[in-house]
Amino acid sequence: MKMKTIAYLLLAFSAFTLVACSSDKKDNSKTSGSTSNTQQIENQAKDKKINEKQKDASLSYNGSYYSLQGKYEEILIVNKKYPLSSHYNPGENPTAKAALLKLIADMQAAGYAVSDQYSGFRSYDTQLELYQNYVNRDGKEAADRYSARPGYSEHQSGLAFDLIDTEGNLLEEPGASQWLLDNASNYGFIVRFLKGKETSTGYMPESWHLRYIGQEAKDIADSGKSLEEYFGITGGDYQD
Repeated sequence: MKMKTIAYLLLAFSAFTLVACSSDKKDNSKTSGSTSNTQQIENQAKDKKINEKQKDASLSYNGSYYSLQGKYEEILIVNKKYPLSSHYNPGENPTAKAALLKLIADMQAAGYAVSDQYSGFRSYDTQLELYQNYVNRDGKEAADRYSARPGYSEHQSGLAFDLIDTEGNLLEEPGASQWLLDNASNYGFIVRFLKGKETSTGYMPESWHLRYIGQEAKDIADSGKSLEEYFGITGGDYQD
């Protein structure tokens, strides 16, 4: 009887040991799986940063603004990822202004109700005040969809202009908006914030917002891409 009792005890102990080992393996498997998933997420984040750096390798910074070399000339880049220095204060670019005045005159001659007045260069301080007013009115999240934070506005570059109608409103009349899409590039401009491109530009569509590019504007407009998509640079929303 004693031998049988000892045998039963040994058998029970062996079974308990097997169950315990199996349980440990399951726990280790869960821990290993959790660690693996965390590591995978971290690796994906690192890969994204590396890809963005490689994607934007063509950009250079001179202490005032980011730019890249286009087909014909240097292209200044400013968006929610690449700001201008707060000290950058060039005023309106004279070449861009002359092209804009010609565009406005031709639109007026074609019968569109476009004002001689427009919104052009804005200093860092002006944009700071304007942006804060929008935040106070609509909240930061909403304001970020249609107004640039100070330092991130194309208007500070002296190369961007908002067209205004004869009643003092931003130019949104469908016929005029289509004319700009079809013809702005003939004057060296692109419609900067296109419909359906908010993911790449970070902004709602603005049919009235023109950005002077120069000769390459025609290629960009014909591509149907945003400036970010055309040059293959990072856009979208702010980092924070």
